[in-house]
Amino acid sequence: MLMRTDPFRDLDRLTQQVFGTVARPAAMPMDAYRKGSDFYVHFDLPGIDPDSIELTVEQNVLTIRAERPRALADGAEMIVSERPSGSFSRQLFLGETLDTEAIAADYHAGVLTLTIPVREAAKPRRLSIATKDRQLASA
Repeated sequence: MLMRTDPFRDLDRLTQQVFGTVARPAAMPMDAYRKGSDFYVHFDLPGIDPDSIELTVEQNVLTIRAERPRALADGAEMIVSERPSGSFSRQLFLGETLDTEAIAADYHAGVLTLTIPVREAAKPRRLSIATKDRQLASA
């Protein structure tokens, strides 16, 4: 038998049983970085069914929702419950320079990866400068 004493976990479990709520918010850890003209965001979602993942974008707010049901056989008694289950949600506020129409999502080995490109209009570009000297020289 596996036993572990954690008074705070026991308090969370008691609170959840009495009030029917989760005392601690479910985590959806992420890493985000920019490489070239794309932003990459990785979310750890181990054990999540890819069909339960929902991505929505509304006015530059990207919302990620996922669900992992509790895996408990009928008639079983839970002894230790440390793996988060239930609904997970996270929002990212995207800048105006990102192309929300071209977001790509990939889920592999429990990691959801989003690739968010920078809008073409927001990318730096080189401008040419016209001078009267150049116009006279070519005439």
